[in-house]
Amino acid sequence: MTLKFTKKLTTALAAVAVAALGASAAYSQMAPFGGEEDVSFASELWAAMENADLAGPNQIRAALSIGNDPHGMLLETFYTKVEVGGREGFISVKRNYGPPGTDPEDIYNDPDAFLGAITVMFQREEGYDEDNQNWFWVKYLPDGSLDKNPAGVALAGKVAKGMDVGCIACHSAAPGGDYLFTGSMPDAM
Repeated sequence: MTLKFTKKLTTALAAVAVAALGASAAYSQMAPFGGEEDVSFASELWAAMENADLAGPNQIRAALSIGNDPHGMLLETFYTKVEVGGREGFISVKRNYGPPGTDPEDIYNDPDAFLGAITVMFQREEGYDEDNQNWFWVKYLPDGSLDKNPAGVALAGKVAKGMDVGCIACHSAAPGGDYLFTGSMPDAM
């Protein structure tokens, strides 16, 4: 390779990298989710889940149910109320296990080894997202950190609002109109 060609190639690759970073930054500023407020609220929500033993070292366990993409092939699902920032709200927590073909007994024996993600819906206050029943969506990694989309945007907040795919698009098709596929929200909630 000549020095002249190497310099041109390096310049071209640098330009592509800068354009990609710029596009990623622009996307994160346009996305209706993943901003500082969403990330902060997701952190508070994780702490509330730990306090309610829905996450962390003392988390309660439940029977596994069959899942599907984009969630795990096997799930533990919980419905309850938790308090976040002084406000109590309904929460749906799904622990997503896999990969496909994993024996449920292996998950029961060592759940942490097969936990892929924890996906959560938390019903926030009136006015948060009236179009979508005020649900706050978040996808945590097993350690409680936030998962991110390919553009590097945290999956927390009004995830994929207005898009053809993603949390809101999928769950808006749930029977019963409450965005829950596993049955209606319990009346006691």
